[in-house]
Amino acid sequence: MRYDKGHKDATRQRIIDIASRQFREHGVAAVGLAGIMTDAGLTNGAFYAHFGSKEDLVREVLANADKRNEVWQAAAESGAGLAGAIRGYLSSKHRDNPGRGCPISALAAEIARHPKATRDAFTAKVTNVIELIAAHLDSGTQRERRRKAVAVYGLMVGTLQLARAVNDKQLSEEILQSGAEQALALAGQHGK
Repeated sequence: MRYDKGHKDATRQRIIDIASRQFREHGVAAVGLAGIMTDAGLTNGAFYAHFGSKEDLVREVLANADKRNEVWQAAAESGAGLAGAIRGYLSSKHRDNPGRGCPISALAAEIARHPKATRDAFTAKVTNVIELIAAHLDSGTQRERRRKAVAVYGLMVGTLQLARAVNDKQLSEEILQSGAEQALALAGQHGK
């Protein structure tokens, strides 16, 4: 059976999108290829026409995480600015929807145990977000803005992970609120 031009690329992207959501919701180790392929409406064997291994798929998921960066960029450039991006990141909506959220916060602990090539892809995404934050900080030298951006992003990722991990909703909300306040203050955005 012959497929239309672009079918293979569209299928590959569908697999990446499904894997991305599943990895962020359940973790890389908990997600099997069979579940990804079933959700994609494909057989397990079809996976290998697109990827050499699950690890290749993980790297592709990280490389395709640009949608989250676009959200950062749009929020930072809108009237909401960096403060809006921070508040959106540390919101209950983001906490409660890891499948649509930041892959960095969802996968950080797991990626630390993956091969260098996967960690390189992860590092590139972290670096992109740090650069976006640094570009929207108002004061300091380039080096000072970058150092502050690293601290802000680290605070945000850790806050979101902790808010997701606790089973007490009130404590989770307190973690998000406190983290947002501190990230805004650190970024010089507390009054915005």
